[in-house]
Amino acid sequence: MKVLLFLMSVIFFYSCEEQEKEGVVTLKKERQKPEKDTAILAFYNKNKGDDKRSNSFGVVSNGKLENGKLIPFYGKNFSYFDKGSYLSGRGYVNDKVLVTLLESYKQLETLVPNRHFYIMESANKEGGKLYPHRTHQNGLSVDFMMPLTQGNKPYSQLDSLGTGHYLLAFNNNGEYGYNKSVKVDFNLMAQHILILNKEAEKVGLKIKKVIIKTEYKDELFATEYGKKLKASGIYLVKRLSKLINALHDEHYHVDFGKR
Repeated sequence: MKVLLFLMSVIFFYSCEEQEKEGVVTLKKERQKPEKDTAILAFYNKNKGDDKRSNSFGVVSNGKLENGKLIPFYGKNFSYFDKGSYLSGRGYVNDKVLVTLLESYKQLETLVPNRHFYIMESANKEGGKLYPHRTHQNGLSVDFMMPLTQGNKPYSQLDSLGTGHYLLAFNNNGEYGYNKSVKVDFNLMAQHILILNKEAEKVGLKIKKVIIKTEYKDELFATEYGKKLKASGIYLVKRLSKLINALHDEHYHVDFGKR
């Protein structure tokens, strides 16, 4: 159902060839490679931005970005999720959001040294409409790939799907549709959200909204860090349309704003 709802818009923008084989989406193009891609490095060095302060105008669903900063594709314990998206200029954020992201991963490097994280789409260099997203317009929105486990161990075999990751389908318990032993790591997701908010506050921001599949809340709030997240006052959306809800089962969307 999720693929039917979203497939046409994704294919329209990316024009990438996708297939399903043995229950796992695979891409014939744009697979992540372990070595650092010279085209990506060159693009980052040319477009990463200067030291001027960023300005975010309007709201996440109708805004623009001035002096946006490009997220690094590679980090010690994180990566941007897709080469095509990155080279299309869809990985820009407000400078304060960039500091927040980088500092959060520094914290996680110490707290969970065995995990690698993925940043998904954020914004165009100057903001505005980021098709097919309804938000992501002023540099204050970021999508994050949900961490996964299998048998209580980190699971990464679905991490290299690029834009195809948006099409993965998980049930209401956070279990992967083709292999229910693969599950969303709700505790780690909650831990990351809490760290993001703490680092955001240091630069004068806060998390204004988190979007996840609404059926996930019971699983999320039952975990150690999920209980802390529930008590933190960070707003998680309560209701979503059927389409938007279905599209937030494999990633969590975070909107930042002024404190």
